[in-house]
Amino acid sequence: MTQSRASFSEQLADDIVRLIRSESLGPGDALESSRDLAKRFAVTTPTVREALRRLEATGVVELRHGSGTYIGPGIERTVLANPHRPRITRRSVIELAEARLVIEPGIAALAASARDAAALQRLEAATATALEPPVHGHRPALNFHVELAAASGNGLLRETLEALLHVRADEQTEIRFRYDDRQRDHAEHRDILAAVRDGDAAAAERLTREHLTTIRASLETADFGDVDGTDEEAAP
Repeated sequence: MTQSRASFSEQLADDIVRLIRSESLGPGDALESSRDLAKRFAVTTPTVREALRRLEATGVVELRHGSGTYIGPGIERTVLANPHRPRITRRSVIELAEARLVIEPGIAALAASARDAAALQRLEAATATALEPPVHGHRPALNFHVELAAASGNGLLRETLEALLHVRADEQTEIRFRYDDRQRDHAEHRDILAAVRDGDAAAAERLTREHLTTIRASLETADFGDVDGTDEEAAP
């Protein structure tokens, strides 16, 4: 791809983002077809598809085969994943768990202090849907830990945690795979929710720390031999 062509597709991608925002479209909303976008911007359909692939790489849109193009969660993010970042390692997975252990207990305490009714409803919904099976390969949109951060009442904390889980999505997937106890995970989420609902900041902080400490400990003993890019720490 020549530099001028790359620059053109980048510009078109920016134009599509401006269109999405001007029409107040949000995650899950359908975007007009590639053919219609090509007519709107007076370009070829392949050029539009190239721009959409750029946006797909950062989660701004989702291209669903046979269904169309939909707005993705990346449209609301100011921190986006690098699609060319190095492969994950055992160390990078553990570092994510450690970072969450530092950040999230304090977030839970703030959420318990805030006790915002609307935020609690979303947190309850996130807890309730956690054990639901994926629909067409997609899990429920609500993430317990992101909604816990939202319940803190601090928008920057919510954005920070969501961005962390987004840019380290591969590591987060590995954490979910290695800590394969969904029933226990769900029960611990329910305990944290109860503490937040009761306004018990100390309990919410303690339970969140214990929850993430358990996950962190499970990673220490996990076999990471099948992870691409695993570093020397995974060696026997």
